[in-house]
Amino acid sequence: MSSLNFIENLEETMDWLHTQGAFLTVKNGDTVNTMTISWGQIGYQWRKPVFMVLVRKSRYTYELLENAKEFTVSIPFSKNLKQALTICGTKTGKDIDKFKECDLYLKEGNKISTPIIENADMHYECKVVYSHPIDINMINDLEVKKLYEDGNYHTLYYGEIVDIYKTK
Repeated sequence: MSSLNFIENLEETMDWLHTQGAFLTVKNGDTVNTMTISWGQIGYQWRKPVFMVLVRKSRYTYELLENAKEFTVSIPFSKNLKQALTICGTKTGKDIDKFKECDLYLKEGNKISTPIIENADMHYECKVVYSHPIDINMINDLEVKKLYEDGNYHTLYYGEIVDIYKTK
């Protein structure tokens, strides 16, 4: 399991992220939770490789991430975890143990304390370098504004990618 350059497998990562989803996992103290994401981006900012993820304030993961300041993104490169992604995107970790419910296995991260979802294929370990809540007044596109009509805004988390690897 050797570290990869953040550009390696970028096309495959982004394809699976926006068509199927990925697991965003956060650990705060002894509490670990994962949720499904399908929005995000990978790039280079502040002289660092960065994975930007969006989390709505209504999500349990938001509470954890605000305190943890690190996260992992685990991406399955097949459809074998589709049901798990559905459950992790619609159920809250406050009410169920998603890992048990979905038969997901946690594995310790290489460089951060947050674990990865071992069942997935590609893993990004990230330390939050910047976060910012969506400001509806700064959105110019009406289609994008419609996504926030209910007032349930995202916070954007920019995580420096400190390790990337495949487990399969």
